Amino acid sequence: MDDRPETQHGPGTVGFLSLGDLTDEQRLAREVASEVWDTQIDVLDADALAHGDASERHDRLWWHRAEPIGDELTPGLAGALESYVTQGGDLLVSLYAMTAVDDLGVDPHPPDRIDDDYRPVHTWEHRPSGFLVTSRLADRPPFDGFDALRIHTQPCERESVPRVAYDRRLPEHGVVLASTVVGEEDRPNHNSVIAWEHGEGRVLGIGRDVNFEAGIDTFETELRTLLAGIDRFFAADVRFGRRPYTAEALTELRAETAPDPHRPTYHFSPPANWLNDPNGLVYWNDRYHLFYQYNPGGPYHGTIHWGHAESDDLVHWTDRSVALTPSLEGPDRDGCWSGCMVVDDGQPTVVYTGADGRKQLPCIARARDDDLAAFEKHPGNPVIESPPDANLYATEEWDAEFRDHEVWREDGTWYHLVGSGIVDEGGTVFLYRSPDLTEWTYAGTPLVGERDETGGIWECPDFMDFGGEQVLAVSNLDSVIGFRGSFDGDTFDVDRQVTFDHGNFYASQSIPDGDRYLSWGWIREDREESAQWDAGWSGALSVPREISLDDELSIRPAPELSALRSDHESVDERSLDPDDDNPLADVEGAHLEFDLDVTLESADAFDLVVRASPDGAERTVVRYEADGTLTLDRRDSSQSDAVATEPQSIPDVPGSDPDRIRLRVLVDASVLELFVNDRTALSSRIYPTRSDSLGVSVRARGGRVQVHSLDVWTLDSAM
Repeated sequence: MDDRPETQHGPGTVGFLSLGDLTDEQRLAREVASEVWDTQIDVLDADALAHGDASERHDRLWWHRAEPIGDELTPGLAGALESYVTQGGDLLVSLYAMTAVDDLGVDPHPPDRIDDDYRPVHTWEHRPSGFLVTSRLADRPPFDGFDALRIHTQPCERESVPRVAYDRRLPEHGVVLASTVVGEEDRPNHNSVIAWEHGEGRVLGIGRDVNFEAGIDTFETELRTLLAGIDRFFAADVRFGRRPYTAEALTELRAETAPDPHRPTYHFSPPANWLNDPNGLVYWNDRYHLFYQYNPGGPYHGTIHWGHAESDDLVHWTDRSVALTPSLEGPDRDGCWSGCMVVDDGQPTVVYTGADGRKQLPCIARARDDDLAAFEKHPGNPVIESPPDANLYATEEWDAEFRDHEVWREDGTWYHLVGSGIVDEGGTVFLYRSPDLTEWTYAGTPLVGERDETGGIWECPDFMDFGGEQVLAVSNLDSVIGFRGSFDGDTFDVDRQVTFDHGNFYASQSIPDGDRYLSWGWIREDREESAQWDAGWSGALSVPREISLDDELSIRPAPELSALRSDHESVDERSLDPDDDNPLADVEGAHLEFDLDVTLESADAFDLVVRASPDGAERTVVRYEADGTLTLDRRDSSQSDAVATEPQSIPDVPGSDPDRIRLRVLVDASVLELFVNDRTALSSRIYPTRSDSLGVSVRARGGRVQVHSLDVWTLDSAM
């Protein structure tokens, strides 16, 4: 039966692509859309389109297909559709039709997740599914008609097929507008709604949860609202840009998420979406370059690229375009993971972990320009083809935990440490040597930890050479610990162990800078993943930390940070008793720096309170007690149920005088960094819900405190 009516041509008409007779699903989709769009929707024969007929008479084409695409998509049809879009036409592809974006020349990366397993289940097992909308785009079509970010459109995920999405890869050129929600479960890595700009035209892809037969009885209102949003999307010429974004476009993304009250202003955070480990730190051509683990698809860990920013003063940072992107095929197709930067014969070169299926292996890429804007991957990647023959930890996802790289050159030989862990022993680093960064020889394990004391797996090895003594820092899935001692080129002899940070600081990386090292770390979020999605961004880096070694290891904020100081309040030498007025009553703010030096004379404790509401319902307390314990009390830091509020502490503060403490405290919206006696640190996250939680106070508990000095500055934005 041929149910295609005679085409009526006219301005504003839509062409509904048919590769043969319409299915029941296609008939219903066309019928509902005709009512919502209030426009003529003509059935457009694929053969006619392939021969150049009819497409020019339609402002918009819709290809909606619930069955796999076979040889019906001829080169002629694919070419005609691409030509239509390139010349300014708009194309909607839904369900299986979104799998054809590579054949249409729209994107070389087609969706990699296609579920077509129809599984009927009892009603009580139904879990509705739909769209998890990208928060920064929710006020624009096609989702501007909804008042929520989580929109169900299908009564039962298992009974709605097909389910097409990007999962372990991202589209190369498309922008993710929405992912997936099933019941109350967010699935941010199932990217199902994508917008492309191609030539003069646009393509909107919706890979799942638009099955009209499955959803119309239960979610008719939602499906009609979505169709109305799609109509506005095309009618209003809405555009989201074309990835990969330029540096200017990334800066615009940053501005879109800047109003979030939890967004730091002088700690580096991503333009939007996800950030974790700092990578590839280098000082090159009079500028500091900061690379970082970045997911341009959304604020969740997955499809990792290398983001890039640069600075000429360590303080003010400028976004640059993404530097490393997973290849469609090859040893990094599932992610360009953490690594470092070295300069090889005048050429900056990245050593990074390529993720491919269940493998994690080292790869290299060399800079193609002096701006470090583009890198050429080594054709022989991976440069180490397999981990050493040891009993390494494995997981459901990975054959072996073997990743993250520290590389340096000494006496003409490249040394290479790779993080790992040995079952029943502990975390370790494996040592390799090479004359040229491409041919590596395994040289053993310089150091193996005790699993119960220093963790079972070590990530992100960071080697610092202070001449007569060396420091090896590792991240053990919990914190950053360091080993002081000596490395003779084969083994690392440990003299003592230190903890770099007692809080959320992780995956640190350093670079030599004169007679000091500069170090950055990832300050992890402490709110639920759903809250991170709603915010539209996730993750921040520490301020650059200055690491030096005399008799003791010194950890302090880089002095360059003082360039951001503006308004200043100070308290001169004075005593502070429990009943005294607050000497900082006139100070408030969410972006502050404190530098204080106090002695507990007869007091049990000294409190510095930040981010306090006027009634004290929200407040975060930094408390130093007479027994030498420093505690960050977050129990009242937020009235939200979606954030962590348990206290964090340094149980035995290092320092020569247990009654006296010097504190440097950085407050930057949700980010806190505490530097204690220049010897250790504690980083944390807080999320006050009230806009008036800006108050500051100091207090003596149980006796007198002698305040030797107390300075407070407001810090300006670094971006």
